[in-house]
Amino acid sequence: MIDNPFHGADTRDVDYVLGRIAKRLSSRFTGVFGPETVERYVFESYMYLHRTVRLQTHLPALTENFATERLTALAQVEGNIDKPVPEVLFLCAYNAGRSQLAAALAERYAQGKVHVRCAGSHPADWLDQNVIEALGEWGVDISRAYPKPLTSDILGASDVIVTMGCGDACPVLAGKRYLDWDIPDPAGQDLPFVRTVRDDVDARVRALMDELTLATS
Repeated sequence: MIDNPFHGADTRDVDYVLGRIAKRLSSRFTGVFGPETVERYVFESYMYLHRTVRLQTHLPALTENFATERLTALAQVEGNIDKPVPEVLFLCAYNAGRSQLAAALAERYAQGKVHVRCAGSHPADWLDQNVIEALGEWGVDISRAYPKPLTSDILGASDVIVTMGCGDACPVLAGKRYLDWDIPDPAGQDLPFVRTVRDDVDARVRALMDELTLATS
């Protein structure tokens, strides 16, 4: 059994919920991974997230989403499934501001022609509220997004890795294309400042998505 991350909840209930998630994902990844690998990824993903996710009641759904992303990335790294489109990863320290801005805007412009992920070297437990509001002004809703830790599978599956202020905490893998964007950290800043960060990120993301989608057209 895993340590109980719920206050007052029965650890057996947590194991049961995670076991159900693992069973669903085992069916989804039949022929790609065995049940033991899937179960390990589900429980590991849960442990990653429960340390930082503020609303514990959302953890089962977030765990399934995160484990699916990680298993998909691992299958790509191992050559078990194809990459239909380029994979882009946006990284910052806390995955609460810049990388979330970039990922949300990239998904908007790529229109499915690029697969976008984001992560943080030291993920926070919530997104910056002014970042949510600044994107909301443009009709982009990230209220359901959550900070995610950087894992080796996600990193390994990425074709382009964009770093924004995570310094030496962002590992460098040979054979990957790295871009380092010098963008101010919006954390703790007022909304007008965050808007300038949003606009800066937007211009860079547009250019990158134009380049990548043109290359795959």
